[in-house]
Amino acid sequence: MSVRHTRRLSAACLIAMPAVLAIVSVSVFGTVPTTLNDFHMPGTQPGGLQSFMIEVQNCEFCHGGYDEAQEPYTRWAASLMGQAARDPVFFACLSIANQDAAFVGDLCLRCHTPVGFLEGRTVPTDGSALFDKDLEGVTCSTCHRMLDPVYDPGVSPAVDQSILAGLAEVNPNPHSGQYVIDPLDRRRGPFELDPNFYFHAYEQSPFHRESLLCGTCHDVSNPAFSKQPDGTYALNALDEPHPTHNKYDEFPVERTFSEWLMSAFAQGPIEMGGRFGGNITAVGTCQDCHMPKTSGVACLPDLGVGIYRTNLPQHNFNGANTWVIPAIRSIYPDYKTGLNQDSVAAAGARTVQMLQAASDMELTQHGHEVNLRIINQSGHKLPTGYPEGRRMWLNVKFFDSQNQLVSERGAYDFNTAVLTGGDTKVYETRLGLDAAVAAATGLPEGESFHFVLNNLRLFDNRIPPRGFANAAFAAVQADPVGYSYADGQFWDDTRYPIPFGACRAEARLYYQTTSKEYIEFLRDANTTDGNGQLAYDKWVEFGKSAPVELDLGTIQLAIPGDLDGDSDVDLGDLTLLLSAFGISTGGDINGDGVTDVADLALLLAYFGSVCQ
Repeated sequence: MSVRHTRRLSAACLIAMPAVLAIVSVSVFGTVPTTLNDFHMPGTQPGGLQSFMIEVQNCEFCHGGYDEAQEPYTRWAASLMGQAARDPVFFACLSIANQDAAFVGDLCLRCHTPVGFLEGRTVPTDGSALFDKDLEGVTCSTCHRMLDPVYDPGVSPAVDQSILAGLAEVNPNPHSGQYVIDPLDRRRGPFELDPNFYFHAYEQSPFHRESLLCGTCHDVSNPAFSKQPDGTYALNALDEPHPTHNKYDEFPVERTFSEWLMSAFAQGPIEMGGRFGGNITAVGTCQDCHMPKTSGVACLPDLGVGIYRTNLPQHNFNGANTWVIPAIRSIYPDYKTGLNQDSVAAAGARTVQMLQAASDMELTQHGHEVNLRIINQSGHKLPTGYPEGRRMWLNVKFFDSQNQLVSERGAYDFNTAVLTGGDTKVYETRLGLDAAVAAATGLPEGESFHFVLNNLRLFDNRIPPRGFANAAFAAVQADPVGYSYADGQFWDDTRYPIPFGACRAEARLYYQTTSKEYIEFLRDANTTDGNGQLAYDKWVEFGKSAPVELDLGTIQLAIPGDLDGDSDVDLGDLTLLLSAFGISTGGDINGDGVTDVADLALLLAYFGSVCQ
C-alpha cells in the first residue's frame, strides 16, 4: 500500500476485474470510489527530498531582471509553465475530475504543481492545501533538478546512478508527471560551466536537451484504466496501482510527446528555415521550437559569471493557449505571478506567432471545386495537447463580381462564440464513455467532457506531422479515428463546390483554445465550488477565447462551364460542350476525363453566371 493512502474502502468496494464496472456502486456524491493507490505512479515520491524545492524568487535574483530577450525568468513567468498552478480553467477541470473519481486530482496536480506534490501538499486533491510557492507551477527547480530516468554511464552526472538506485520504482519512459528529482538542491543544465562556479551546486546534464524531459508531463495517461486485448479500456481493480505503468497500456489523455516521437522530427533535425525563431533554423526537439536559441547570457551580467553563448535557450514555452495568461494576471497580484503588462502582451504575441508558424495553406481550383489544403509544419499533431475545447476549423467565403458575399462555410460569431461547424471541416479529437462506464457512473454513454471517466476515443482528425505512419501512431494510441490519412501525409485537403455567381474565394484557418461548449460544461457540471463559474467569467471577460487566424488564402475563380474563357457561361460554352460530348475532354468540367451528362448538368447549373 502507498504511504500516501489516507482512506480505506470497505471490502465491498474492492471488487476484482473484469466485472468491476458492472457492479461497483458510485458513492452518494456520484464519485467513483478510487483511492490514491489507483493513481500511484513511479518516480520521486512525496517526502523523498532532502532539500526543499526553492521559490522562484531565489532564481530570479540572478536569472532575471536584466534583459527580457536573454534572461530565463520573465518569459518563463509569462508562460503556462510558470502559471500552471494558477490557471482558472485547470482548477475548474480539477473540481469536476474530483467529483467524478475520488483522489484523481493527485494525477493532475503532480504536473501542474510539482512542488506541491513533492512536498506532500496535493492531498486534499482539490489543491486546498497548496502554499504560495506551490502556485508557482512548473518551477525552475522542477526542471533543473530533474534527471534522466535511464542512467547513461559517462554521459549522465555520476551522482544520478545512486539516486536512481535508491528509488523503489523508475519508469524509463515517464509520463503523467513520473519525474525523478534530485533529493538535494543540485541544479542541472545542458551547458558546461566555469570550473570556479560556486553560486550553487551544479551538474551538466545532456538530458536537458532531450525531448524526453518534456515528455514527462506532455504525455498524459489515465492509470485507472487498462487496455484490453480487444483494444478497449476497462477500469482496473480499485485501490490498486496500474499493473505496468506503461503509458501505452493506459487510456491516452494527451499524446503530444508520442506524436513527436513518431514524427520525422524525432529523427531530425529538419531544416525549417527559421520558422520557429532563434539562431538555429533546423529543428528536431521540443526545445528547438519552444525554447528557440538566442545569443546572450543566462545569468546576471553584473555577477561576471554568465558565459556569452550563441545557443542560449529562451525560456518561452509558448504553446497554443491564447487567453489564460492575461486572465491569471487579473486574478493574482503581479508580485506573486511575476507578470506585468508588457510581459503578458509579449507572451501573447509569441503565442500567436507560434500558432501561425505551425501551418500553411494552399488554395487551388479543380474544375467546379476549390481545394483547401492545410499543411502541418509542427512536430506533432495539429492541433495537439489537451483535447477538450481545442479545435481548428476552416472558414470559406465566396464572393461575386461585385465583391458581395455569395455563401460562407464555417461561420463563427465572435459575439456569441458560436461556430456553425456542421458545414465545414473542424479539426479536433473527441473522447467519451462506453456502456460499462456509463452504467457505473450514471452518465450518458457516448461523447463526454468528463476526462477522468472517458475510456473511448470517438474521433480524431487532427493533422499528423511529417513522417506520419498509421501503424506507428496506432502503437502509441495516436492514430486517426473516424478519419484517414495515408502514410507520409502531413496535410489535409477539403473540397468545396463553387456556388453559382462566385468569382473569388477567401479561406481562413482558425484556431480556438477553449470552445463555448467546453467552458459551459466546466461551469454547469460543477457541483462542488465556484471554480467553474470563475473560469467561465474570465473566458467572457477576455474575449471568449477569440479564435486566432492562422492562415489566409484567396483565389480568383474561373467559372465552371466557361469553356471559351470570356468570363461568363452562355450559349457559346454550351455549343463547345456539345461538340465535345462523348468524344473529347474539351467539355470536361468535373475533371473525370470525359465530357458527358455530368458535365452538361454542371454547365447548366452555372448557366448565366458572370465574372467581369
